Amino acid sequence: MMGLLSQLSGQANETIWIFALIVMRIGAIMALLPAFGEQAVPARIKLGATMAFSIIVAPVVWSKYQAVFDPELWLSLLWPEVIAGLALGLLFRFFVITLQIAGSVAGQSTSLSQIFGAGMGAEPQPAFSTLLVISGLCLAVMADLHLRVVEAIILSYDVFPVGRAIPSTDLSEWGVGKAAYAFSLGFTLAGPFILISVIYNLTLGVLNRAMPQLMVSFVGAPAISFGSLVMLLISSPFLLTVWLRAFVEGSDLMGTAF
Repeated sequence: MMGLLSQLSGQANETIWIFALIVMRIGAIMALLPAFGEQAVPARIKLGATMAFSIIVAPVVWSKYQAVFDPELWLSLLWPEVIAGLALGLLFRFFVITLQIAGSVAGQSTSLSQIFGAGMGAEPQPAFSTLLVISGLCLAVMADLHLRVVEAIILSYDVFPVGRAIPSTDLSEWGVGKAAYAFSLGFTLAGPFILISVIYNLTLGVLNRAMPQLMVSFVGAPAISFGSLVMLLISSPFLLTVWLRAFVEGSDLMGTAF
């Protein structure tokens, strides 16, 4: 009986330590994950979501941990899990940064960057950014974000094997590439507002040349504000559709991030 209890105790300890490693990877992902990882979400909700994702993923990846698990090397297995989770979470987070960039560029181009919204973070964002981010997160959740997260976590074990550290050179090159893609997509989404800003400034220049005595800035300010709001009303469905397509395609390639 004592031998059986000792054996069960050893298996229980191994189960706890392996599950802790799974929670570490998924908890790191949850810290940066859109919608689930926003600062406005209470910590208890994040913890509950982390445990729920861990319970779902654990049966699929358990054998991968058992193959390399050693209680004496637990700390050496911990850090690669955290880094892999942060890398995968950052891959999702870049799509939110894209919307923030698009909103900031659009607001700056149309002289509305001083109008701030509450946002979902600690610092206020331009109203355009707040609207695009909240709308994008709603679309992502409606597009089964939770299922894509589970799929990406499972696929990540083929890219980030348990206990194997990511080379710093590969990680830095990947980060620079994804940041460049986020800025590129953000500026592309803000293209209509940049275009209307160029047309507005050219028109003001022509009017100023034709009628120097006219205060064109006082005439043009209401026009650009109204025009930018109309442009936002017309273009935002198309911009968010393009963003959602890029998000879905990007989340489908999570397993081949490196």
